[in-house]
Amino acid sequence: MTTFQASVRPVSAADRPTVERLWLMFRHDMAEFQGGLPDPDATYHNERLRSAFEEDDWAAYLFTSGDRPLGFSFVRALSGPERVLNSFFVVRGARRSGIGMTVVREVISQHPGPWKIAFQDSNTAAVAFWRRVATDFAGDAWTEERRPVPNRPDVPPDVWISFTTA
Repeated sequence: MTTFQASVRPVSAADRPTVERLWLMFRHDMAEFQGGLPDPDATYHNERLRSAFEEDDWAAYLFTSGDRPLGFSFVRALSGPERVLNSFFVVRGARRSGIGMTVVREVISQHPGPWKIAFQDSNTAAVAFWRRVATDFAGDAWTEERRPVPNRPDVPPDVWISFTTA
């Protein structure tokens, strides 16, 4: 297993092309669990990507190892009662190396308080990962529930984990 030195930093406007390319990889991976084909131009819907760069209530982070991108994370509802980890992605070449846990700790630590994170039951790696994250931050003081995906009656409900950080 390769060891990476990961860093996490807020994205800048100059990072947008890199994050847009990572977004394509993320959406491609998610299609396995949520269905859907790319748009005719081979992109995927990108409303969350736009929001992460353009809306004040969002924060976007880029994960890197030296000059190499490792992934990204989008957090929304920063001014609301609960932060929502809206999107989280680590490139395949860095998965199962401990990088995911390292970078998610950094991101969540930037925004203490109540958190909600959604994932799909069929994504078994995500199920195990997010339960581990919740336990890492909150011990056994976290909850899990299934909720329908808005405007997507064709897909199974999302699983939502909730916990609070200090």
